[in-house]
Amino acid sequence: QVQLVESGGGLVQPGGSLRLSCAASGVGLNYYTMGWFRQAPGKEREGVSCISSTDGRTVYAPAVRGRSTISRDNDKKMTFLRINDMTPEDPAVYYCAQGKGPWDYWGQGTQVTVSA
Repeated sequence: QVQLVESGGGLVQPGGSLRLSCAASGVGLNYYTMGWFRQAPGKEREGVSCISSTDGRTVYAPAVRGRSTISRDNDKKMTFLRINDMTPEDPAVYYCAQGKGPWDYWGQGTQVTVSA
């Protein structure tokens, strides 16, 4: 059974940085695209970033492009998302996802709050 567990959420000051982690168990990451999504209260879930399984190609949503980095460690079954220069638009529950086409597996999410 595949399980994804996010960590690293919490309170961040505006302008600060955050590194989220996603630990996978039950299956290796090698053949899966890994992605990060977020959902703020009253809003639909949106894609933040993803990284391919083959060539490590990355995609970023315009809202975080240029200030975030997604990475993966297949040997450790870990995926990471770092966001710099956090803004009041970044607070949300951040979810890790894994898939080969559609997103097959999802984590439970980790809460991110931005406040001074």
